[in-house]
Amino acid sequence: MRFGALHNRLCFRGDCRVDLGQFMTLLKEIYFGEKPTDTSGWEHRKSSRAVVFDQDNNIAVLYVRAYEFPKLPGGGVEEGEDLKQALRRECLEEIGCEIEILREVGEVIEYREEKKMFQEAYCFLARVIGEKGSPNFTKREIDQGVEIKWLPLDEILKMFDKEPEGYIPKFIKQRELVFLNQAKGQIDIK
Repeated sequence: MRFGALHNRLCFRGDCRVDLGQFMTLLKEIYFGEKPTDTSGWEHRKSSRAVVFDQDNNIAVLYVRAYEFPKLPGGGVEEGEDLKQALRRECLEEIGCEIEILREVGEVIEYREEKKMFQEAYCFLARVIGEKGSPNFTKREIDQGVEIKWLPLDEILKMFDKEPEGYIPKFIKQRELVFLNQAKGQIDIK
């Protein structure tokens, strides 16, 4: 694991406030062209995402009509939050559900050179607790025509057959496919 020496050094000094979730297995680095070697001056963003399934083994995706592509629930980690707190908040906002986080899926790093953004995306496997509620979409999400779909995993994977248009959707497609395929190997649902 990547965190061993850092975690030991911090704990030796008595500072064990390290969010160990951010030291997940790195599944993929995404960039177009050559991998950037200097990201100083770039925006650094951490996000937390989930493959969330319900009692019928359907998985939640947010379908963005404006771009005609799906994405997993989740979003940016806000100041004062850890990865799991951010994920619980995002799932409540985006899919209207309380979740139980079951395990880590892995990490994907995105080098969005055109936007000068370096994003670390962490994914978890989770299940719905209790009843499904209603989302609390932002104005931007409403304007983009975001809607929740609960579908079998294989149907979701087929949604990615189409190549999305636009710079950001191409990153999202690669990231989500990595997470979904990794999760597929961890769970026994179709």
